[in-house]
Amino acid sequence: MKKKIIVLGAGLVGKAMAIDLAKQFDVTSVDFNEEALKAVSQHGVKTSKLDFSNPELLTAAIQPFDLVVGAVPGFLGLQTAKTVIEGGKNMVDISFFPEDPFLLDDLAKKKNVTVVTDCGVAPGMGNIILGHHHQQMKIDSYECLVGGLPVVREWPYEYKAVFSPIDVIEEYIRPARYVQNKAVIIREALSDAELIPFDGVGTLESWNSDGLRSLIKTMPTIPNMIEKTLRYPGCVEYLRVLRDTGFFSHEEIEVKGVKIKPVDMTAKLLFPKWKLKPGEEEFTVMRIRIKGEENGSQKSYEYNLLDRTDLTTQTLSMARTTGYTCTAVVNLVIEGVYSRKGISPPEYLGEQSAHFDFIVKYLKDRGVIYRITQDQ
Repeated sequence: MKKKIIVLGAGLVGKAMAIDLAKQFDVTSVDFNEEALKAVSQHGVKTSKLDFSNPELLTAAIQPFDLVVGAVPGFLGLQTAKTVIEGGKNMVDISFFPEDPFLLDDLAKKKNVTVVTDCGVAPGMGNIILGHHHQQMKIDSYECLVGGLPVVREWPYEYKAVFSPIDVIEEYIRPARYVQNKAVIIREALSDAELIPFDGVGTLESWNSDGLRSLIKTMPTIPNMIEKTLRYPGCVEYLRVLRDTGFFSHEEIEVKGVKIKPVDMTAKLLFPKWKLKPGEEEFTVMRIRIKGEENGSQKSYEYNLLDRTDLTTQTLSMARTTGYTCTAVVNLVIEGVYSRKGISPPEYLGEQSAHFDFIVKYLKDRGVIYRITQDQ
């Protein structure tokens, strides 16, 4: 009998994960969006309509399954994970909810379940890479630059949402944390913009975003860590205008006697313009630099990823790079290879070389290739 997996969320990434896992497991994809479910079912994956926001319905839905994969929007992530844990199920999650996942650690240990959070590309694979090197060397600095963009730059936004659009806006308003000389620095999102050239892409603009997440807590001995988001040059300027004018605000304002949240109106206007057109190509680019002392000498490692839409399957690169990292870890958890109880951020997976090697190979087998260079 094949082991049974339920994938919560049938969006662009959730769809890719369900299709990938269905090659080996008995997979059911659930969502409230019938159009999304229809798109997944065309690939032979079982589907079911479900309202994630209802804990009772979710608890009942997950009971027949051996493992839960979370791919819900961030604002639903914490409650969804809590419900899954209370239901006694192991989980691998990519929802990137804003709250500290360790808030659920005691509950997960009490329920004797394994929950891997933030298991995408960044956070996700970046954490796994850092966790791997943290076991091999004394790290002085970690820098991760990452972004997903359309191939064709279309004015004025030159951007398309390849994951939950509401989570995209969250990136633009959530304060960014990084570590400098062992001190946690908090800056506003979109700050410290700089232009950086990338092979195969050209010059992109990086700016502070809150991508370190669990690393600040789990890697306290690393004195310098930063994660920055990448966009086409000029993007940060119009985003600052929108944010500082109040278009991303969650505080209600009154318009002709009606109270609305500006962010709701902004989302309604922007999301159609940020939607990828049928056949439109995009790419994911990431550069990780790790420096420190290894075997008594200074050493540096650089990981470069440039992944593009798979034109054969029409699978987006962000779905591939995010989703296949998650499904690689799903394999480790469901087969009992990784069984640490409680909350596990991805860096825990990288601590064992066998896990790291499996994930890298799993991604490579699917065409997601990290090119590694090192200097002494």
